[in-house]
Amino acid sequence: MTDRARRPTIAVIGAGFSGSLVALHLLAAGPSAPRILLVERARGFGKGVAYSTRHGAHLLNVRAGNMSAFPDQPGHFLDWLRYRNETVDASGFVARATYGQYLQDMLSQAAKGSDAVGRLVLIADDAVALAHRPEGGFRLTTDVGRSYDVDGAVLAVGNFPPDPPPGVDKELLGSFRFRTDPWAPNALSRIDRGDSVLLLGTSLTMVDVALSLTDQGHEGPILALSRRGLLPRRHGPVAPPAPPQVPPVIGPSLASSLRAVRHAVRTAAEEGRSWHFVIDSLRASTGAYWQSLSAEGRARFLRHLRPWWDVHRHRLAPQVDERLRAMMASGRLRVVAGRLEQLSAGAGDDLRLRLRPRGQRMGEDITVRHAINCVGPGGDIAGTRDPLLRGLLDAGLVRPDPLRLGLETDAAARLLDRRGRIVQGLYAMGPIMRGTSWEITAVPDIRVQAQKLAAAILA
Repeated sequence: MTDRARRPTIAVIGAGFSGSLVALHLLAAGPSAPRILLVERARGFGKGVAYSTRHGAHLLNVRAGNMSAFPDQPGHFLDWLRYRNETVDASGFVARATYGQYLQDMLSQAAKGSDAVGRLVLIADDAVALAHRPEGGFRLTTDVGRSYDVDGAVLAVGNFPPDPPPGVDKELLGSFRFRTDPWAPNALSRIDRGDSVLLLGTSLTMVDVALSLTDQGHEGPILALSRRGLLPRRHGPVAPPAPPQVPPVIGPSLASSLRAVRHAVRTAAEEGRSWHFVIDSLRASTGAYWQSLSAEGRARFLRHLRPWWDVHRHRLAPQVDERLRAMMASGRLRVVAGRLEQLSAGAGDDLRLRLRPRGQRMGEDITVRHAINCVGPGGDIAGTRDPLLRGLLDAGLVRPDPLRLGLETDAAARLLDRRGRIVQGLYAMGPIMRGTSWEITAVPDIRVQAQKLAAAILA
């Protein structure tokens, strides 16, 4: 019997950070590693959307010292930088494009290693269907019509494409005046130097787009609009001036947990500590806390607390924050808290924005030249148009989590079918598990989950 015939085959669908890490951990098993099909629709393996940017102003939102891809090798990323003769302090923030090169380099080295010969197959195509085989396992079909029989599969498809916010006229969705996806190729190329621009959303995506516009020579006014007008907070001090922060005691009640966190922040301030250390101390327990909440509690968190959590948890590099504040101080960037009531075609090539500022009864009309959707990844997986996920959902092989943030899994990342039964051999990885684990979007969280998932598959 040949090596290929004896060796199980695992398809990892998605070769961004999540999928690539799972593949690397599986390969690390050496001779006992399964054969791995790493499937990626984009041009490059290992980067994903987050690290495909070529813009030097797009920095990591986590310090370099905490960006190792491997939880048991904390200095791995810093060692890689030193090997390239790049002197970056552990407390610094490097370009996301550099981190994308780091991921690609690891994948390239693994593919060339002796353990990977015949065991890692890179498939540059779009996975469009995955179905049970009568004899066991699954049949994976790609966009060009090729089929692969596999014993198991990992869905590491990343974030969903952004959905247009309510209030945007349908006729604008195909117009170059309204960019549904800010990460689409040439999304900003038709914006002239003096054009007025509306950015829908005030999260990290908005910051990226505002900096990209500035660095391509744009000088026109930018209006950033979101319901609360909250901006991501800036990273704080490098290290605490005292022993590590003891995390506040949080329980199943959102109200009591919020009081506990606020009390911990006040206590930290009295001791000369920053609130940043209180939020960071919660990282280890966030997943367990989310899972302890009832469905109603999770929904209440999303409605009321999520915006505040996001801006304090996912922060800006200091140099990025300084540029953003300078744009606001000059008047070029205006941040408004309010509701988008309507965005429609105006006179000529203009767009007509009708918004109602927060706390006011009367709306106001504003004319802009372009609008860009910066609200972040799409949220309701039940309405996905992705052919792979649509087919799995329609066949009942997977089901949305109760909040429709992603697909429902058990604690071991095994996907559940329409009836809530475990689908043997079918796993999820990364943001698609948000409904189960919540904090599964940042590198420090994903790398731990990837290691655990690979160990479970190998077992």
